[in-house]
Amino acid sequence: MRRSLLILGLVCALPSAWGGPPALGENFTLADPVLPMVWIAPGTFLLSDPVGANDDTQVTLTRGYWIGRTEVTQAQWQTVILHHPWLKNISLPSYFSGASRPVEQVSWDMAMEFCATLNALERAAGRLPQGYTYTLPTEAQWEYAARAGTTGKYPGELDAIAWYDRNSGGVTHPVAQKQPNAWGLYDVIGNVYEWCWDWYAPYPGGRVRDPIGPAIGGHRIMRGGNCDAAAGWCWVAQRPRWPNYLKTRSLGFRLALAPARPAASPP
Repeated sequence: MRRSLLILGLVCALPSAWGGPPALGENFTLADPVLPMVWIAPGTFLLSDPVGANDDTQVTLTRGYWIGRTEVTQAQWQTVILHHPWLKNISLPSYFSGASRPVEQVSWDMAMEFCATLNALERAAGRLPQGYTYTLPTEAQWEYAARAGTTGKYPGELDAIAWYDRNSGGVTHPVAQKQPNAWGLYDVIGNVYEWCWDWYAPYPGGRVRDPIGPAIGGHRIMRGGNCDAAAGWCWVAQRPRWPNYLKTRSLGFRLALAPARPAASPP
């Protein structure tokens, strides 16, 4: 059993050191890949619209969730994807090579395959909390966590928290080199854009609970800006969208462990 766990490399550290699921309300860390997960408590906030329309959408997230302290790195990607039936045969996709740099040049579909593989491993080991799955965050979950209680354009002073066009040198950097936001998340702005779960749609306005986006669409949301982005494209409210099959060196993802959702629909 010990050898099996070492091979899987996905045993959780405290509070899950004894092999059970993480406790709701507590941070935890996957051991290998070392992937710290931060608990985000339920709450209400305003989803911002960068173009000023429907900027009064009040979102209530009724259930807490975990989100990665950092973007998924190339080393973390490689450790999990070795267990995937066909992605394991594809060379590391990233343009900017480095174990602690964020993985990029992964499509939305590839990111979801990573999540599915991790779910299979953790489910087999009995470490998934009931009703939760590893997935991409919804854009509401992403923005709530990225803002960390702030209401401005950025969740901190831009040069202190982000790699963007004026300080990155046009390359990605190892994760967690800049200051975190108030909830301990690194690189929510800059370095690489991050895929979100949702198909793009205009904000509805009014009040919504636990939004997950439309059932079908043509483009998936990505958030957070990247190392080549100007400051205006790094606003926490910016919501560019690309096809789910797109792969580019400016786009990666951040893991969430969140309440299970309906299966993703094709474009």
